[in-house]
Amino acid sequence: MNAPSHPDAAARPANEQSPSLAKAPTVTVLAFAGGFVIMSLELLGGRMLAPWFGSSIYVWGSIITVFMLALALGYLVGGRLSLHGPTLTRFAVIFLGAGCILGPLALAAEPITTWVFDRIHDPRYGSLVAALALFVAPTVVLGMISPYSVSLLVRVREESGKVAGTLYFVSTIGSALGTLATSFYFVLWFEVNNIIITLSATLLALGVAAVALDRMGMHGR
Repeated sequence: MNAPSHPDAAARPANEQSPSLAKAPTVTVLAFAGGFVIMSLELLGGRMLAPWFGSSIYVWGSIITVFMLALALGYLVGGRLSLHGPTLTRFAVIFLGAGCILGPLALAAEPITTWVFDRIHDPRYGSLVAALALFVAPTVVLGMISPYSVSLLVRVREESGKVAGTLYFVSTIGSALGTLATSFYFVLWFEVNNIIITLSATLLALGVAAVALDRMGMHGR
């Protein structure tokens, strides 16, 4: 006697039981890139605040706190958005939005940090306010990537843990490589502003590529 199929699986057409062969690698690459950019930006944050507030433990404590809170909010928002018909094109919009928000930091960081420093000289609170002003918006958007990527690949409830674990593994590897690449090489070879512009351009390029792939019909639904 055949075992009854899971109600979640029965409710879906046959072509939706699992993601297409092309979709999974694309989403995985995007998740990797998101992790890479997050940690690269976090490390650059220390370099950006150092001329005004130094590089003490206060400054790094402020940066880490801001990134953790912003990522937490991004996870929450991304998870909520993923409930409303997730598609690769909508996922790409997250990358486009992050790129558009991140790019202007190259020009805005110095005047914003100077404005904060002129009013708050204490490196603890000055660095905290400056980090909030500079990094909350792009990090919230980047934080939306992980939960949304999971929703794109999960098709039945039983595989949700496996999909989430794989994507968080890939994203964390991206974060580790972003940390090493930025701290070992990027800051030695390039100006901070140039790195930010490159990260922004990479996010925009990935977003455009994902939209193009979705429109070309490579990702069946």
